[in-house]
Amino acid sequence: MTKLAVIYYSSTGTIHSMAKRLAEAGEKAGAEVRLRQVPELAPAEAIASNAAWSQHFDAMKNEPKATADDVVWADAVLFGTPTRYGNVSSQLKQFLDTLGPQWSQGLLANKVYAGFTSTMTAHGGQESTLLALYNTIYHFGGLIVPPGYTDPVKFADGNPYGVSHVTGGNNDAPLGDAQIAALDHMAERVVTFAGKLSA
Repeated sequence: MTKLAVIYYSSTGTIHSMAKRLAEAGEKAGAEVRLRQVPELAPAEAIASNAAWSQHFDAMKNEPKATADDVVWADAVLFGTPTRYGNVSSQLKQFLDTLGPQWSQGLLANKVYAGFTSTMTAHGGQESTLLALYNTIYHFGGLIVPPGYTDPVKFADGNPYGVSHVTGGNNDAPLGDAQIAALDHMAERVVTFAGKLSA
């Protein structure tokens, strides 16, 4: 059975919703799945200043946190992050930066990777965030398997680099049919390729 790790950071819940959908789609595609959020780094006063962030933090604080073992264990890894100035969030980046011991042993190489992200605005740095994330994967020696335009659903969501979602001015727009279909497609594609590599 292909092993899929969905590892993400979510402040207000959008990336968490995307991660959950990917985990469900991965299981439907036949994978054993680990769904893990990386630890929060922001100070308590920053979290408390945003009601949605505070609520999500409280809801998730007892959920299992990502460890290096989750990446080593997996045949495929999907990394998720909100966009921070067109880049990876500090929380996910800090997790990636702790993987040096595993990287130096070659334990992160030859796995399938892809990414997902969200922004409040339509041109808020989604593509640059995914491309920045993939810089790390190059150093791992990982195999980036982006969705590209390999299915008609990708012409609806429009992001060949991964999957992304626009949350809107109130930062609360739910995932639409296009995003759900794109998430399902990416999970299935990544699991399929990882299965072929394992075989």
